[in-house]
Amino acid sequence: MIPWSSSSISPLALRARIALALAVLALALLASPGSTRAQTSDSDAPHDASSTDASSADASSADASSADASSTDASSTDASSTDASSTDASSTDASSTDASSTDASSTDASSTDAVLTPPPFAPASSTLIAPTPTPPAPTPTPPIAPTPPAPTLTYEQGRGFTVRFGDTFSANLQSRIQLRSSFAVYGDDGDASTAVPGPTNETQVRTARLWLRGNVLEPNIRYAIQLALGANDFEAGNSSPIFDAYLELTHLRDLNVRVGQFFVPFDRARTIREFALQSVDRAQLIRELTLDRDVGVVLQSQDLFGEGGRFGYHVGLFAGDGRNRFGAHPLGFLYVARLFVRPFGTFDDDQEGDLTRQPTARLMIGGAIAYNQSTDRPSSTTGTPLAFGTFDYLHAAGDLVFKYAGFYFLGEVLYRQSTSGRSLTRTNPMTMEDETVWSRDGWGLLAQTSYNVGPVLDLAQLEVWARYEQMEAIGPTDPRLVTTVQTRGRGLGAGVNLYFNNHALKVQLDWAHWFASTVGPGEHLVRLQLDASF
Repeated sequence: MIPWSSSSISPLALRARIALALAVLALALLASPGSTRAQTSDSDAPHDASSTDASSADASSADASSADASSTDASSTDASSTDASSTDASSTDASSTDASSTDASSTDASSTDAVLTPPPFAPASSTLIAPTPTPPAPTPTPPIAPTPPAPTLTYEQGRGFTVRFGDTFSANLQSRIQLRSSFAVYGDDGDASTAVPGPTNETQVRTARLWLRGNVLEPNIRYAIQLALGANDFEAGNSSPIFDAYLELTHLRDLNVRVGQFFVPFDRARTIREFALQSVDRAQLIRELTLDRDVGVVLQSQDLFGEGGRFGYHVGLFAGDGRNRFGAHPLGFLYVARLFVRPFGTFDDDQEGDLTRQPTARLMIGGAIAYNQSTDRPSSTTGTPLAFGTFDYLHAAGDLVFKYAGFYFLGEVLYRQSTSGRSLTRTNPMTMEDETVWSRDGWGLLAQTSYNVGPVLDLAQLEVWARYEQMEAIGPTDPRLVTTVQTRGRGLGAGVNLYFNNHALKVQLDWAHWFASTVGPGEHLVRLQLDASF
């Protein structure tokens, strides 16, 4: 507490203390929220603000004087009239002094307020508002990997089991067997080398096949593998069971690509699959003069220009040595080109017979040319390799397929001739004797027809068929070929087939007769066969 007795404090000191107290009180009032708001709102009229502050200061001074007087009265127990007068006078002086001090203080306060007052554009509140932070960019949701399709497993009679994973992968496993029993009778054909004492019989598993085919990555990338496991399927000196092994790209309608081992696309009669034959076996002419399986690449289309399968082609480059050949061979390739036309549109010309019995005409006309360079095989792509030397072969083929309401006809002409000479001769370094190897030059024709009678007792389709073939040697050529032509260069065949599930399950009974020029003498062969695909 500040002592206010006049006896202890001089009038000048008293007035100074009063002025100090008033200044402190004024500063407290100016610092209050209400004063800040008032000054802020009247910042454009500093003189009015000073007057207001001075009035407030005067009022405060008056209150302070009253309080001081009370305090003086209370503290002065011996006060006299003189003391009271002195006190009043001092109070008056203090008031005057306070007024001056208040003005000064008001001026100081105004200066202080001017410093503290924010610029007109600043917010009235003294509290600064922090800027709202920019929210971080949302993290992109990682792509959800597609759920792999669930595998499906299906089975179809005659076509085996198929497992699929959507369009990315499929695999079809199919098996096939041939059970055959043959009865052979040899007539007197004038050739003692073919004479057999009495009829012979042979019963065997003629062939057993396994097919694995499907697509990978997408439907237009296809693959196929065929293994042949029957004793008759192996070539002499070759133990590989691979018949077909290829990859095919079908993205472009007019330019499919197939690479691997498969049938050389040369003539129609040879490229019909074994399971789709009418006869128990292919004609002798086809086995001799056509081209077989080989390793290579083919550009092809079954529907050139998108005309409903009316036009097609094959252009291929092959090794020229046939299937499953190992080791180095003389440099040379097999070149092949084939064109075909289907005037009435596409149909199943790759299967013999007319099992659909459609009442519309279907026709295919095709032709091919091939050149096999430096082959050491006597029949171009088949046969036991020559002891020495190679030949260049020119091949040509023309074929026709016609189907109508159960009627079927296949006609074909084949030609093969060496362009590098008919024979090669050398002196054997072991025996010092001359040895000669020959080319096998010849031509031939084939005509085969059938009629599908239709269902029999609602069990199977009944079909009857017949065939004629003829083969001729060209000029001086391989003596073995000449002998074959002279003893069995012509052939007749006929048969009856029962189709229980089209070509996938059938029973075949046929008769074949090969002769030189007169029907009768020669070889007769009767065969009964069950051909089943699962």
